[in-house]
Amino acid sequence: MRWLSALGLGLLALPVLAVVAGQVGLLAGRAPTDLGVRDGRLKAPSHTPNSVSSQALLWPGLPHRELATIAPLPLVGDGPQTLARVRSIALALPGAALVAERPDYLYLQFRTRWLGFVDDAEFWFDPAAQVIQVRSASRLGQRDFGVNRARIEAVRAQLNAPPAPR
Repeated sequence: MRWLSALGLGLLALPVLAVVAGQVGLLAGRAPTDLGVRDGRLKAPSHTPNSVSSQALLWPGLPHRELATIAPLPLVGDGPQTLARVRSIALALPGAALVAERPDYLYLQFRTRWLGFVDDAEFWFDPAAQVIQVRSASRLGQRDFGVNRARIEAVRAQLNAPPAPR
């Protein structure tokens, strides 16, 4: 009977240990070193279904290309204006932090509150296609339960929304 109490106590301690691990950064994963634009492309989506990319179809060997595909963001004004708007929208989302910024490129990280998981998101003004190409990927795990897609779609919805009246 004692072992049942110990087992119950151990099961109760697991969520607390997970939160503590997340708060000290043990669940953040490693920051990718190969982000950015190379030859007109953002990094390929993950080989597991935990990312989305508007350029997923450019990577023929990807096992889940259709699942990883998301539409690029439309321009609202020119490329730099749109990226400035994307920047302000994305930074208002929970857990957002700006890591790198150029006139044609943004790299943000999104950290979950309790467990400290980190997703990396990139936005690039593609002058040839006249759109904002996007990529968002979880660092850890096999699945993201649609979080990266939902985040990009939230940015899209606000980007397409009419300006608030003053």
